[in-house]
Amino acid sequence: MRIEIKKLIQCIALPLAVGLVSSFLSRSGMASFDQINKPPLSPPGWLFPIVWTILYIFMGIASYLILTSKKECRFPLTVYGIQLIFNFFWPIFFFRLERYLFSFFWLVILWLLILAVILLFRQISKPAAYLMIPYLIWVTFAGYLNFAIFLLN
Repeated sequence: MRIEIKKLIQCIALPLAVGLVSSFLSRSGMASFDQINKPPLSPPGWLFPIVWTILYIFMGIASYLILTSKKECRFPLTVYGIQLIFNFFWPIFFFRLERYLFSFFWLVILWLLILAVILLFRQISKPAAYLMIPYLIWVTFAGYLNFAIFLLN
């Protein structure tokens, strides 16, 4: 299989751009986030951008594998795009607007969309589906943190 570098870069750049713009728009809420009560197992703040960058790269590679497959991929990539939109808005709702309960329910929908993407990608490319699993695990953990923060604050 020949790697199409331009498509790969575009596929990786899209989720990275979503994360970058979303974090830029929600950055004003980070100061207040540092002051709220957090549950056990809360990672240090510096870890979040590292983990998200890795996850966005995995997502981009997964979408590239789907896009360059010889199979029909319009619907799976549409669902992937919808989950990216949900991913974009969650930090804004959570950090900037501090709507913790709403953010939790938004995250549940995001989780379901990620699961759908994994199942759809799996029909086309198992490696693409596997690349999305760490993202699902991280969002599961984020759900724990989100709900616990709602309860503690």
